Parts: sequence; structure tokens; C-alpha cells
Amino acid sequence: MSTSLRDIVCAHSPDSDDAYMFYGLATRKVRSELVNFKHVLDDIETLNRKALAGEYELTAISYHAYPYVADKYHLMAAGSSVGDNYGPMVVSTKPMGIEDLKGKRIAIPGTMTTAYLSLKLLEPDFEPVIIRFDEILAAVRDNKVDAGLIIHEGQLTYSKEGFHLIVDLGKWWKKTHNLPLPLGANALRRDLPADVAAECNRLMRDSIKYALDHSGEALEYALQFARDMETPLAEKFVGMYVNHHTVDCGEDVPKAAQLLLDMGYDAGIIPHKIKVEFVR
Repeated sequence: MSTSLRDIVCAHSPDSDDAYMFYGLATRKVRSELVNFKHVLDDIETLNRKALAGEYELTAISYHAYPYVADKYHLMAAGSSVGDNYGPMVVSTKPMGIEDLKGKRIAIPGTMTTAYLSLKLLEPDFEPVIIRFDEILAAVRDNKVDAGLIIHEGQLTYSKEGFHLIVDLGKWWKKTHNLPLPLGANALRRDLPADVAAECNRLMRDSIKYALDHSGEALEYALQFARDMETPLAEKFVGMYVNHHTVDCGEDVPKAAQLLLDMGYDAGIIPHKIKVEFVR
């Protein structure tokens, strides 16, 4: 008896780490008799906004976005991007201390990003200027802002381009709470049947495992999404954000995510308290 595959629209960002994660699925090395993934690519802040409307069945979101979409989505145990003693960074054209950020104009990649939430927890008093993540360094260089909150590859290239690091938020978080910083997650719409949701998580986990087990070919595939990064740099970036936390969130990631979102609520950044829930 043949069963028809259920198409699941799966939205994620066009980044080398996401491409690496989805390699097994995108190349059909990992398959299912139950579901078929159709891929949609967009930047993370756009995906956060679309998740508010429940647009995609499976979508990458920022952990900061979860309280706003938790009525429509739960999180997946597989697929988190986690910074363990590293993460989003604040940089400027001249040396500055954390205390100098007070009242400054800082370019941010979006108000629903985890990078923004963690910076607000460190320094609540600054003027956020929303700029697309891959244009932030240019805005800092052109003095349109005093500093920039960088995510993705900029974290590895900023010093070569002459910028000064003010703070690494992942390092600050680890030092303060002795936990990794959960940045991005995959979320599944709550209206999916339980067997479909479990299968989506299995496929995601198996795709990540496949990439880690066949890292050379997965990296080669991911390089086309690496925005002109040299191979060693792309390899380093992917290695930072696709790791054992990504295969399965374990206990530390939910614990850290709950703490992060509770602190956001206590600081008045997040409007309501939320319990972090994962599909395993």
C-alpha cells in the first residue's frame, strides 16, 4: 500500500550553517515515507515576522521570537544554533568599553533576534537602528551608527576589516550563567499531527548527523551560501554553530533558553512569561 507524502514547507535562512544542516534533506540523502520538505529561504528577521502569522509549517526562528509565536509553534529538539562561549558581537571603528555603549546608536539585525535581546539584557539603554545583518559592518564603517551588533560571518571577519570588539555576548552569557547561548531554533506548527511532527524532528536530526558524518561534501554544498567566504573560514563558522547542541538540544539548551526568556520578561523586554516546549 503506497501512502502519499505530505509536503511540509520548511523555511530557513540562506546561510552556510543552515545550508550545512539541511544538506542531507536538500540532496535527498535523508528521506521519509511520510513527509517531503519544500525549502524556502529568507533572512531570520523576515522568518521571525512570518512566524507571527504561522505562515510556514516548519521555520527557523530566533529564540527571542518564541514567546511571540508559541501559540502557533513549538520548538524542535533538533536544529538549534547555539553559541557556547561565543555568539553575537558588538563592534565599532574605535576601541570602546561596554560602559561606553550607554545611549549610543547601535545597528541591530532586528528587534526579534536573540542578539538584540541579549544586548538589551547587558545594556538596556541604547538607541537601536535596524539594519539588514549583512549591511551592519558597512553602516559602522560609514559612521551611520556608533557600533554594530553582528551575527553570522561578520563574527569571524570583523578584526581583519579593522573593527574593534566591544563585547562577545556569548562569552558574557557563559561567564555570567555558565550556560551556552541559544540563538536560533527550528519551530514546528502546533496544528501538525503528532506523527508528522515527530518525523520532521527525526529528519532534521538525521540530516544534521549526515552532514557531520560527511562533512567535506556538506561543507562544499554549504559554501555556495557562504557569501564569498574562504573555505577555512566557512568551515570554522559552520563548526561554531552546527555541533552536538544542534543534533539534540539536550538539557542545557532548554535550561538556557528558559532563563534567557524569563530574564527578558523580568526586564520588560518580552511582554509575557512563556514555558519553553520542545518536540523530540
